[in-house]
Amino acid sequence: MLKKDVNDAEAGEVLAAIAREEDLNGRIRRNVMDTRRAVSFMMRSRMLSAEQFEEARQILRDIDSLDSHTAFLFDKINFLMDATVGFININQNKIIKIFSVASVALLPPTLIASIYGMNFKYMPELSQTWGYPLALGLMAASVAAPFIYFRRKGWLK
Repeated sequence: MLKKDVNDAEAGEVLAAIAREEDLNGRIRRNVMDTRRAVSFMMRSRMLSAEQFEEARQILRDIDSLDSHTAFLFDKINFLMDATVGFININQNKIIKIFSVASVALLPPTLIASIYGMNFKYMPELSQTWGYPLALGLMAASVAAPFIYFRRKGWLK
């Protein structure tokens, strides 16, 4: 999972595997709890001989250690789930960042085209021979400037 790029299928497989482990751990914890209840009931009901009672006490100590181990595994599984979801979020943020850069870069040329698309009576640069090339140059510069800025900042990696 600690690769540079993780595709959606791999991330889905990892999440499914972690979910299966969490389910298995939950079933183990439930069985350990049921066993603890049964042994405790037998000890309280005085159905056991002294030797069996001591064995039941040892079983309860073993169950306590298993319970703490399954709690540790539960925490570890939750950490892995959170880490996997974090990696997925990082990948999604990279995609959103690209869309954000594209929209920021294309907003100024859209504004320039909108202004020159208006039918005003007095727009002196429209009658000049350099008016059209100037508008195209402004649009190209307004696209290039954000890309250069974002590249220098390292946001396009």
